Amino acid sequence: MKQWWKQTTIYQIYPRSYQDSNGDGIGDIKGIISRLDYLKDLGIETIWISPMYVSPQKDFGYDIADYYHMDPIFGTVKEAFALIKAVHNRKMKIVFDMVLNHTSDEHAWFQESRSSTTNPKRDYYIWKKGKNGAPPNNWISMVGKPGWNYDEKTKEYYYSNFLSFQPDLNYRNPKVKEEMFNVMRFWMDKGVDGFRLDIFNSIYKDESFKDNPFSIRYLPTPDNNDEAYFQEKKYTLNLPENFKLAKEVRSLVEKYRHKPFLIGEVSGDDKTLKGFLGEKVDGLNLVFQFELIEFKFRADFFRRILLNNEIEFPAPFLPTYVFGNHDQKRSISKIDGHLEKAKLLAFFQLTARGIPIIYYGEEIGLLEGNISNQEGLDPIARQNRWVPDWLSKFLGIYLNRDNCRTPMSWDDSANNGFTSSKPWLPLSSDTKNRNVEIESKNPSSILNHYKSLLRIRNKERTLREGSIGLIDKWKEEKDLLAYEREWEDSKIQVYLNFGNFPREIYFDEAEYEILYKSYVADTFLLQSYSGMLLKKRKSKKWFSK
Repeated sequence: MKQWWKQTTIYQIYPRSYQDSNGDGIGDIKGIISRLDYLKDLGIETIWISPMYVSPQKDFGYDIADYYHMDPIFGTVKEAFALIKAVHNRKMKIVFDMVLNHTSDEHAWFQESRSSTTNPKRDYYIWKKGKNGAPPNNWISMVGKPGWNYDEKTKEYYYSNFLSFQPDLNYRNPKVKEEMFNVMRFWMDKGVDGFRLDIFNSIYKDESFKDNPFSIRYLPTPDNNDEAYFQEKKYTLNLPENFKLAKEVRSLVEKYRHKPFLIGEVSGDDKTLKGFLGEKVDGLNLVFQFELIEFKFRADFFRRILLNNEIEFPAPFLPTYVFGNHDQKRSISKIDGHLEKAKLLAFFQLTARGIPIIYYGEEIGLLEGNISNQEGLDPIARQNRWVPDWLSKFLGIYLNRDNCRTPMSWDDSANNGFTSSKPWLPLSSDTKNRNVEIESKNPSSILNHYKSLLRIRNKERTLREGSIGLIDKWKEEKDLLAYEREWEDSKIQVYLNFGNFPREIYFDEAEYEILYKSYVADTFLLQSYSGMLLKKRKSKKWFSK
């Protein structure tokens, strides 16, 4: 079967914030179903949905208490099956978020595990006796808190590499691995086309429980959690066993006729990322590359990304391009809400070699919320309420993930068409102008820009599968990024102007035609913060009898 995922475009839905169908202020499954035609029209092939399983919602779904049923706030498991069918009826694909690393502390397994040291499920989680009245070792969680949590009843510690109410599963117990593989089998049997694997690089920890070494680095970055909070995570992240597990999970999904695919949330240098992909491309199909989360709006930054991907991730590897997600500040708010600059980011994302991953709302320029750490519902914000907003901004630490999770803006009615009641989070600003309804009517809107690029990408095999190379003439230009995609005898050139002045781009009109440009102006003049696609004309062939 054709590996469809190599050509796809992924759109992430945060279900609490996408569409509410029953008026409780929280998005749900029926709401998502009601918006599938919008996504189809937009040009999206694959949707990835953040967790909707049964959960106490302390981490809004990433703390799972039952992997086989949907949380009532989202709907029923039958509605989930209906969603899968509705997606497939539109010739689209659906990817579920899968949290393999941990469960909720309210999961039945953990309730049994903590009931006594002799319970059969005790070894489903990582338990350890303390050392001289202190935790077993110095391991710090990924959020900067002690990873060990003392259990008063059994007088031992359990480990959590994220938040304390999310105990880590023990994959050194074969029963645990089989239980979680059964969960994946269940959803693949129901037709799910793949999984986004949450903090996959955290699953295995050192079995001898060595202390992590000291690091002078305190602040983590989206693409590197390996050294943070004055600790090198040598024994808690990116262990060799995680690379092996990637191949095991790949073998599991490969048994299915519809060939589900895997995309892993991991961090580390290029060598580490390739470890998860497998030296024989037999690991995870894709991994998130988070360099674009910290993008610099300069041509040389994106040029470096392209060059590095061709060196470190050449075919058959595929790079991924992601500007935002449910954990990161919205990309448009990093460029002060500038819509033309945001269009240029989309231009790059949808024309470079690799897989684009769009976070809901990016296609309408949805802005960050304005929720303070003190008012935040996000557990990360709650544990950092003592940090003033100005200080977290000054330090560049993103502590309140509520702000990137605000409701989708569908129209300029009350609550922007998201809900008929009070939304679970306050709306973003400027939604009167940044919404689907009003932008659909504006030919030059960012929404119609996304539609145009996605339709071209879906039509042009060259953009989906072709090779990529910089155009020699423009390699050293400060504000201009120019590259060429090539597939067999087809060529498409991409010109992106990151400068605030127009640039003249001369080309032979007999050889190339304008396929698309994100502005209306003279043919050869590339406006500031704009892009242009040129397609090589097919040569005429003369035949004689």
